[in-house]
Amino acid sequence: MSSQLIDKFKQLDAYAKTLEDFRIKTATGAANLVLDAMDSSGEQHLQMDHNIHKRRLDLDGNPIEEPKKEEIALSSTTVKQNSSEIVKVTCGSCYGAAFNESQCCNTCEDVKEAYRLRRWALPDLTTIEQCKDDESIEKTNSALKEGCQIYGYMEVNRVGGSFHIAPGKSFTINHVHVHDVQPYSSSVFNTTHIIRHLSFGTNIKSANTAPLDGAIGLAKEGAVMFQYYLKIVPTMYIKLDKTVLYTNQFSVTRHQKSVSSNHAESGMPGAFFSYELSPLMVKYTEKERSIGHVATNICAIIGGVFTVAGILDTLLYHSLNAFQNKILLGKTG
Repeated sequence: MSSQLIDKFKQLDAYAKTLEDFRIKTATGAANLVLDAMDSSGEQHLQMDHNIHKRRLDLDGNPIEEPKKEEIALSSTTVKQNSSEIVKVTCGSCYGAAFNESQCCNTCEDVKEAYRLRRWALPDLTTIEQCKDDESIEKTNSALKEGCQIYGYMEVNRVGGSFHIAPGKSFTINHVHVHDVQPYSSSVFNTTHIIRHLSFGTNIKSANTAPLDGAIGLAKEGAVMFQYYLKIVPTMYIKLDKTVLYTNQFSVTRHQKSVSSNHAESGMPGAFFSYELSPLMVKYTEKERSIGHVATNICAIIGGVFTVAGILDTLLYHSLNAFQNKILLGKTG
């Protein structure tokens, strides 16, 4: 009984979730882009694929195939050599990256993981037996020849945090978040992108709930790191029919810098979004104008017209009188 209570207590969320919806189109292939999210409470979500869809695009922005979710590949002891034969490997070589003699690398992913743990650069994948017929080679070859559209939604804690879309598999080493962009140098990735839509909750046209819609990030020189700093303000919107909508408005500050090998700036290519929440809430209430209010406005307009007409009449009257008096004085003299 006590263990069940503890388990239920652990499932409680002390922070309400904020729904975050986004649609971003980039100029880098879908297979090489990942979405990571983290917040100030220490929660991390790496390579998110739940409710996240990717669609391959050509360099002109036209869809190549239908959108799909990226599935997590599972290790297997079977290596496909071609369509006519299947060879089972009992213990594949890790190509020098194994920590002990008993460690096996039976798939291409196993070899990559072994090199990642060693913090070594990957060799040419075509020289690795496990990778010869692996889909990763095809994905690698098409990485710089395609674009990608990422869209979907995710829930984040109601605390400050960040999320980013960047190339390469992501992981954490010694509490440091890194991306493995091998076998390419990160400087060759084109991170030009268009933000079709980004909002934190329900989109309201009369409120500032999606100021980044249609924003374009253009990478003019080498690899570019795009940074967006978002200030989120919780908002309550009450309609005429008393329907209450809870959403979030936000303002944004944009910054970009080149991180190619020719520049001293540190960082990595990608689109990085950092957000913080305001402790205040804005409340909007729709109200109909009463007949009395309309009548008052009409009377004010009419009164204003008469006032202006009176001022003009007085000016004309005095001007004409002065002009006639000068004419009379001239004739008398």
